[in-house]
Amino acid sequence: MFEIGNSLREARVRRGVDFAQAELTTKIRGKYLRALEDEQFDMLPAETYVKGFLRTYAEYLGLDGQLYVDEYNSRFVIGEAPSEARVRRSAARPQRRHRRIETNVVLVALAAIAVLTVILISAWKASDSGTPRTPKAAPAVTPRVKTVPPLLLVTALKGTTHLIAHRSSARGNIVFDGTVAKGDAPRAIRGRRLWVQIDTPENLRLRIRGKLVHVPGRKPQVIIVTPTGWRPA
Repeated sequence: MFEIGNSLREARVRRGVDFAQAELTTKIRGKYLRALEDEQFDMLPAETYVKGFLRTYAEYLGLDGQLYVDEYNSRFVIGEAPSEARVRRSAARPQRRHRRIETNVVLVALAAIAVLTVILISAWKASDSGTPRTPKAAPAVTPRVKTVPPLLLVTALKGTTHLIAHRSSARGNIVFDGTVAKGDAPRAIRGRRLWVQIDTPENLRLRIRGKLVHVPGRKPQVIIVTPTGWRPA
């Protein structure tokens, strides 16, 4: 356990940075940075903002942002573990669906091979008995797997941006909570309707059902995403 606020303050002083400089670079208002250093987390708009600002400020000061979020969760958040478990379960569902599709494709291919083998054996037996038979060609079996693009595909264009996505609404299950950084693989977030909080929209490229959309702004925004597009929450 360590003091979150004192650690942030010492790192800022050590780097010779004042609040005005930090606010300009992180796009986080100075009064919120002071609140983080004083551990007055109730001054921030919501718990999700606390985590996002804490991660961004710590990484700006050259610290491990995830370590500070974990320390905040362990000391100030009640019931965090079940939320994380729901995230892991939600992230595992698309993988299980992909495995089921792959298994079905293999089974169809094996069935086609078995049918073709039976036809060839029957034809060979007919020719061996002196009764010519013309084997019928087995119908080609071409498995079709319909690929549906995810509801939201997120790619970082620059820097790092913290993003949280809930299913349906702000009280829905969390389907993604993490930092998207330039160079990372695109993040696919699935669902029918998403409540999404983005710390720095200008750092991201967003696609909804494969269609490129633009969410303007340098400050944190909360949007609702549906298959037809997005709107402010």
